[in-house]
Order: sequence, then structure tokens, then C-alpha cells
Amino acid sequence: MDAMTMKLPVGVDNFEKIRKEGFYYIDKTKLIIDLLRNWGEVNLFTRPRRFGKSLNMSMLKAFFEIGGCGELFDGLRISKESDLCEAYMGKFPVISVSLKAVEGDDFSSAYSMMCSLIGYEALRFQFLLESEKLTNKEKEMYEQLATVDKEHKGVFSMPEAVLTGSLGTLCMLLYKHYGRKAIILIDEYDVPLAKANEKGYYDQMVTLLRKMFGQALKTNEYLYFSVLTGCLRIAKESIFTGLNNLKVLTVSDVRFDEYFGFTDGEVRELLAYYGVSEAYDMIKEWYDGYRFGNMDIYCPWDVICYCDELRADKTARPRNYWANTSGNDVVRRFIEMADAGSARQEIERLIAGEAVSKVIHQELTYKELYDSIENIWSVLFSTGYLTQQGKADDDVFCLVIPNMEIRKLFTGQIMQLFREKTGKDGQAVDRFCNALKSGDADGVEKQFTEYLRKTVSIRDTFVRKSTKENFYHGILLGILGFKASWSVMSNRESGEGYSDIQVEIEDEETGMIIEVKYAHDMNLEEECRKALEQIETSGYAQTLWEDGMRTIWEYGIACYKKRCRVMAIKRERGNSNGQSKN
Repeated sequence: MDAMTMKLPVGVDNFEKIRKEGFYYIDKTKLIIDLLRNWGEVNLFTRPRRFGKSLNMSMLKAFFEIGGCGELFDGLRISKESDLCEAYMGKFPVISVSLKAVEGDDFSSAYSMMCSLIGYEALRFQFLLESEKLTNKEKEMYEQLATVDKEHKGVFSMPEAVLTGSLGTLCMLLYKHYGRKAIILIDEYDVPLAKANEKGYYDQMVTLLRKMFGQALKTNEYLYFSVLTGCLRIAKESIFTGLNNLKVLTVSDVRFDEYFGFTDGEVRELLAYYGVSEAYDMIKEWYDGYRFGNMDIYCPWDVICYCDELRADKTARPRNYWANTSGNDVVRRFIEMADAGSARQEIERLIAGEAVSKVIHQELTYKELYDSIENIWSVLFSTGYLTQQGKADDDVFCLVIPNMEIRKLFTGQIMQLFREKTGKDGQAVDRFCNALKSGDADGVEKQFTEYLRKTVSIRDTFVRKSTKENFYHGILLGILGFKASWSVMSNRESGEGYSDIQVEIEDEETGMIIEVKYAHDMNLEEECRKALEQIETSGYAQTLWEDGMRTIWEYGIACYKKRCRVMAIKRERGNSNGQSKN
């Protein structure tokens, strides 16, 4: 690949920077065409985080704004529409704000952040102070938007009436100067609500945004059109009261379905450009699977990050890039609330790669998100942790986990909660470990079955047999990890291979070898015998003897869903035949 290869835009969401500084760009400019031809005065796009919302908003600003650089669009899809470019490119004043940084610990600090956000945007239009088309009174209105707090350098301050009317005021002033109605772009409109709900000032933030949006989007004669983006569709009675001109375009809409995220063809072209096409199947398994409208979509953040790693290391394995950009609290709450009954069974079906049919409520307030597990299903769908496989009815969706990345997020949260619960019941841990070190196979089987009954199990249809075994392996390690005096080793090299789990109790000179098998045909006893035979033929006990153990218990543990079978053989120094306990 030569020196002129375009850079990968890892974390770059500024359209002008991408086009001017040699970054790879997947052309989404047909979004402009569809916006103009399928008119909506106020358009709200809801998509999960990291699916290109901010980059698309930056692209819209670059296209419509007066004084913009038309060369940025040379060679892109929109450039073929000469009539639209002539009529709209560079012809409108554009007000563009992102609310993603409005996240104060209390309402006062969030209010101050909102003032600064509007203040800095107002500073882009300082020419209004010199405009011959504005009256002195109108210039004073502008100065109120760009007034810096005298006590706090760099912090803007304005009364509530000024802040709530700020976007509408800017529209009016720009119209007076240019004689053209303004376009308003509001990115991540719902972030302040999420933060306010988390910190306890939700009602105050709702009131503030309702007033701001009402004056900017509802009663604004100087507005040409507006676009908003966010993760969730907030109920109209919350902040969009009386906004009858609102067109909401969610992940279930077929309109605009290809403009947020990467299509399969776009991914193939990107991989070919960077010479990593051999990773296509892996990328599809890990990062594809989202269904927006009628389009299958990849998470763009994941694809770009993994492609960037592959360029440096062709052997790099996929990672949870998207999942690691957030706390993923909604998944944890979901699993906690689904601790028993049908909801747990539904999680097991999802992890198995099956679909679950659920009524989806796409209009919720943030206060309602965690009121019930039924609401959380809707949040998981809207935020990208689940996706649609089809509709059973108008509001009933067939939901699935989209890909391996999200599946690993679910299983990781399940294992974390399992460890936390296990640590709270020291008596159960002691019963299991005492049975294990004494060779009580029946006791180990009883206690392990009890653990499996209380956690989410892996079903049969989604993953390879070895991956299922890893799950039970992880459960065992989670229990054994609470025995601080025991030396627990996973996948330790010994003899002619790597044993699943080895344990040494030095002061008792007792060791344990555990080999886990998944009985996909439900023949638990046969798999137990295979496990014990593998321990023997591979010589897994060698390192334990070398470490000075005098007694070794060899365990074959076979699992199927929430059932298990345990067999044990006792080995003692100088007695190679051993004693079997089933």
C-alpha cells in the first residue's frame, strides 16, 4: 500500500476534516437528497451511539451553510444532483449544536454548560454586530447570547428567558441579515436528559429543553427546517409538546435506513482498499447483524477500529470496541431484573441465537426506562443491544442479539453478576470446595447444579461446543476464585497439553485437575469418561506431582444446559491406578 493511502477516520466525526485531510469516507451524501425530497420540517433520527450520527450532522452543516466549501462534495453522490446543489448548497444560515457535553452533576452546572454551548455557537456569527440590516435593539439581543460571565472566564451566562429563546433568536437575527430562513441541527439531543435522570434533576432539564425546543422548532417563523439526532425517542409529552411538525425516523423505519452505519457492500470496499479482505467473515460475525428498516447494517465504529488494528497486525483478534465506549448499565439492569422466571429463559434464548417476540414502546420518558423489564426491552432495542429480525405485529418485534460482540457483552455481564452473588454466599462456596478437595463427586455435582440453576445458561444453537465449555469453565473459576489460600490455574501447560483447571492446596499437599466437557448429545456420563481419559492420556497430573502434591483428584465434569454430571478418580503418590468415585 503506497504512501497516498487514505487514513482511517478513527474517532473523526468532522466532515470537513475528513474530506480535506485525506481520510477514508464512505459516501452518505444521498441523505441530503432524501431529506430534501421527502420533506420534514423537523426531523428526528434515533440511532445507537457510534453509528455516524455526528458525522452526518457535520456533513449537513458543510453542505447547506453559507460560506461553505463546495469542493468538499466533489465526486460524492450529491454532486450528481446539479439542480439540488444549485438551489441548496451554501445557501442557508446554519445553527449547529451538539448537546453531548451537557452533563452536569446538578442542574446549575448543566444550565451553565448549556449557556456556554449556545454562547460559543453565537460567536460564530459575530458579524451580526456589524450588520446594517439589524437594529441596535436586535444587536443587543445578539450580545445577550454571547455575554461571558465576568467572574468565570470563558463561561457564558444568560437569564433563563434568553437561553430558552436563544435558538429562535439566532434564527431571527440570521434571517434579518441574510434574508434566508435558518437550518437548525441539534446532535445528541437526549444526552442532557439521560444525565439529568441519572443525577436527579430530570424535571428541571425537561422544562428547559421543552421551552428551548418549543421556541426554536414549533413557533419559529424563521426556521427552514431542522434535524435532531439521539439514541432514544422521547415521548412527545416530555419535551416535544405540541410539536405537530415532527417527523421521527427510528431504527425500525425503512426511510433513511442505509445512512447510519455501514452496509455490507461498503464494508467489503473498505476492507479491499486496505488489503484486509480476508477478515471479512470475522468482521461480519462480530460487527454485522443490525437491522435498520429493511437494511442489514454493520457498526461503523467497530469496523473502522478493527480494520485499523488489522493494518498493523493481520493476526489481530476482534475486540469489543463499541461495547467498551459505554458503561452498558442497561444490560446489567436487564439481567438483574430478569433473575428468575420467563425473563431469564428469554435471555438464554437470546444468547443461544434465537429470537424473542416483544412489544416495543418507542416513546418513553427517561423516568420510565427502568420502571419495568418490559420497558427495558424497548431500551435495549433502541440503543443497539438488540435488533429486529422482523415484525410480528405493528408494535411486536422479533428481537435478537445482533452479533458476537454484543453476545460477549451479555455473557460478560452475566459472569460478573454471578461472581458478585457467589461472593456473598461464603457457605455455599465452602460446601462446594470442601466436596471438591475430598473427592465427593456427588457433593460437587449437587452444588455445581445448584449454581447452574441460579444463573443464565448457554443454549445449543449459537456457539461452538468449545465455547459452551468455556462458559462452564468460567463458572468454576468464578467459584474457586474465592478460595484465597488455593492456587487456581486455568489452561495450565502440563504433560502433553493444557488442562482446563488445576488447583493446588499446598499445606494439605492435595491437587485437583478438572476437565470440562459439553454433552451436546446429552450423554453426560460418556463425556465425563472422555474427560477423565483425556486427563490420564495427556499426563496433566505431571506438574502437580512435580510441585509436591501427594494426593490428586481428577475430575471429569460434563454439562448440558443446567444439568451436570461429575466423576472423580483419586491418585496418590506411588499408586498410579487410582480410585474411581462416580
